[in-house]
Amino acid sequence: MRIIAGRFRHRQLLTNAGLVTRPITDRVKESLFQRLEPLLEESRVVDIFAGTGTLGLEALSRGARSVVFIENDRKAIELLKQNVAKLGVQEDVLCWQTDALRSSYRPRGCPDFVPFDMIFFDPPYRFVEEAARAKLLTGCLERLARADVSSGDAQLVLRTSERADFVLPAAWSKVWEFQLSGMRIVLAARREGTADHEADDPETSSNSGDA
Repeated sequence: MRIIAGRFRHRQLLTNAGLVTRPITDRVKESLFQRLEPLLEESRVVDIFAGTGTLGLEALSRGARSVVFIENDRKAIELLKQNVAKLGVQEDVLCWQTDALRSSYRPRGCPDFVPFDMIFFDPPYRFVEEAARAKLLTGCLERLARADVSSGDAQLVLRTSERADFVLPAAWSKVWEFQLSGMRIVLAARREGTADHEADDPETSSNSGDA
């Protein structure tokens, strides 16, 4: 995998062959980021189910201010931290090893990284297809729409297989979607005020495991 464009253009990234999501191809990534680039300048990004960081690091290359990576797989986190070190962007990112399905999405002690303006939500395809996990994913998206997690004009990028029948919760309004190479990619906008109430947090992080 490589970074397509921006200040780190053509830099190669380490990947984990064991990841259970289909890797995003250069063709799909270029098509996606051509649409997103106007939204990325100085944005605070979170890359959820980050793997080794290909989406978040592409966003950083194209002008994002910061990225929080959320990933639970130990091998993926190791490779992600190596990618971050290779690019020399340790001060601009946070590598948070935690269960994305149960995360509060609010890392403690890191006020400069929140609220998020751009959210990449890229769960393993099987999570979307399994009813119990799909319900958990809906809860994740509702927590991400909270005012203390995402900005009022936050944008959400959701990637699933093209066969997935996953419905966005009411907190998010679809802006556009496209299908390419067997993937369905949706851009949604946060509906301000729909998820601003306090809800029980599954967990709250410290930054002890961060890069």
